[in-house]
Amino acid sequence: MKDVFARLASDFLSAIIFLAIYLITDNVVLATSVAIATAIAQVIYARVKGSQLSFMTYASLALVIVLGSMTLLTNDPRFMLAKPAIAHFAIGVIMLKRGWMLRYMPPVVAETVPEYVTTAGYAWSGLMFVIGAGTIAVASTGDLRLWAFYISVVAGGAKILAFAVQYVVLRLIVTSRLRAAARA
Repeated sequence: MKDVFARLASDFLSAIIFLAIYLITDNVVLATSVAIATAIAQVIYARVKGSQLSFMTYASLALVIVLGSMTLLTNDPRFMLAKPAIAHFAIGVIMLKRGWMLRYMPPVVAETVPEYVTTAGYAWSGLMFVIGAGTIAVASTGDLRLWAFYISVVAGGAKILAFAVQYVVLRLIVTSRLRAAARA
């Protein structure tokens, strides 16, 4: 679990840096410049360390550079604020692949209720699209505090709630099916 949070922190480091500097200084140019430099430094550090970099790492770097450049050219932070939406849309598209979630499930779940796991995968995809659309809507206001609240509390909370609901529902369904099979 610690690895997951470390990976998330690494993936969102430039956005976190941007947010912190912008909230402290109210200087969009400084915040954006440091966010771009941070993203580039992360990739250089990983390459020097010999780490294998994924497509998503390079895609994230490209987004930071492109959206950061747009932010610098327009002096408008909304471009940087929109970056998480693009990531949510991309993940939502990936989650449209039938059965993607099966490999993340314990064998008892994958073998007992694969159709429910597939449905849950589509529900997760829908959630990513909804969160992405919400991010765009909130980013378009330009209100950084609202955006920070949305990204951390609303989007994060929605994912935690969805995970909890999925866990409970799949557990109940699997238990019910296993009991029915034992009686038969």
